[in-house]
Amino acid sequence: MDTKILLGKRLREIRKRKNLKQEQLAELINVEPASISNIENGRNFPSLQTLENIIKTLDTSFSEIFEFEHKKEVANLLDEINTLLKNNPDRIEDIYKIIKALVL
Repeated sequence: MDTKILLGKRLREIRKRKNLKQEQLAELINVEPASISNIENGRNFPSLQTLENIIKTLDTSFSEIFEFEHKKEVANLLDEINTLLKNNPDRIEDIYKIIKALVL
């Protein structure tokens, strides 16, 4: 997946975790709301200054912003899950319960 898209998804995820709307974040860092939207939708990379302001405002770090491991393609995630299950057959019931609790 494209780095711009991954970065945008990650920033959206962290922003939502902080209970901020795009408009609120834009106001706090003094950019147009459309700029935040374009970044989160993977259309634009933020400037370094904007990225630093986002990181500071969201009280996060550069390393956390670039943690994309969980944003892999669905097929890749399913492959990894299957590998984990095959390597840990004694945990399948526990994992099933967790997944069921998350989706119901």
